[in-house]
Amino acid sequence: MKITTILFSIDKAKEFEWYIAEINRQQFDISFISIQKKEETQLKTYCEEHNVPFYHVKYHSKKDILKAIFKTRKILQKLQPDIVHSHIFEGGLIGTTAAWLAGVKNIIYTRHYSDFHHVYHPNGLKFDKWINKKSTHIIAVSEVVKEILIKKEQVAHHKVSVVHHGIQLDREGVEINQRSLLIKNRYNIPKNKKVIGVVSRYTYWKGVQDIIPAFKKLNEENSNLHLVLANAKGDYKNEIETLLQTLPSDSFTEILFEQDNEALFNAFDVFVHVPISREAEAFGQIYIEALKFGVPSVFTLSGVANEFIKDEENALVVEHENTKAIQTAVERLLKNDKLRENLIENGRKSVEGFTTMKKTKALEELYKRMK
Repeated sequence: MKITTILFSIDKAKEFEWYIAEINRQQFDISFISIQKKEETQLKTYCEEHNVPFYHVKYHSKKDILKAIFKTRKILQKLQPDIVHSHIFEGGLIGTTAAWLAGVKNIIYTRHYSDFHHVYHPNGLKFDKWINKKSTHIIAVSEVVKEILIKKEQVAHHKVSVVHHGIQLDREGVEINQRSLLIKNRYNIPKNKKVIGVVSRYTYWKGVQDIIPAFKKLNEENSNLHLVLANAKGDYKNEIETLLQTLPSDSFTEILFEQDNEALFNAFDVFVHVPISREAEAFGQIYIEALKFGVPSVFTLSGVANEFIKDEENALVVEHENTKAIQTAVERLLKNDKLRENLIENGRKSVEGFTTMKKTKALEELYKRMK
């Protein structure tokens, strides 16, 4: 079967590298179309190294959408795929439309966002409706997204499948402590303090604004703490920076991007991730990573966390937008070694099923059903 994957604005993504490495290439002839400004990307290089045909469609701004649709259609008419599988909102809008115009029989769209348009950009709902209509099948990355598609957007139940994201679970870096020490040195993170870790971009629904006041209270009572905010960029940056000004300047560290995620998490004593609603996250890969890497965590339930996170069993669960509850939960984890140990052990066990191979096999089965 010939499968063409259409992506938008992706430079490097392990998700698709794992897909290329794991899919049965004897059964599936795969190719990629990348819609974005940059022609030379790390994903293109990876595809070339693994003999995967790769096509680039230039895109600078929304005014290029129509041009991108027709260029993508032209590529699809040349490739004649059995299935087109699009990702990301713009990739879905351009990819599903181009596939429909090219007469592709099977059009799959993976919905990577949750209620974003319903809450923040209602104007986007008409485009969601178009994508939903022109897709012959939609993959929801969690049960929450499936619920939104079926209940809020009236997509037929039989058109929707849930396929969870996965991560590589078999990588155990023997030098992990050494790599974590390098990270602490690189970003001047104190080695003699307990580190409270956050990995969330600065956007309102991620709830970082609820973490900083909680840390402020904790730090006033215990100066042996340090806050690390990774992925520290986004449309809510000004508001977050205002909150950070209420903290001692030496009590926190901002990190724009760190590629060695495992070593970064290993530098944390406690991890906090508190999106503001159950539907804010579509999936929430960060929940899986934190538990896989053995960091006792404080969570609100959002995205996939609704499906497997259990309070006091594999994490401490707090109410949405509750600064006091975050403060109390972090304090408990800092003081109770037995609780930490239990959460670490149970947390690792609870994410064993989130593997990249499980995801790839689920996609293969879906592709075969469309034959």
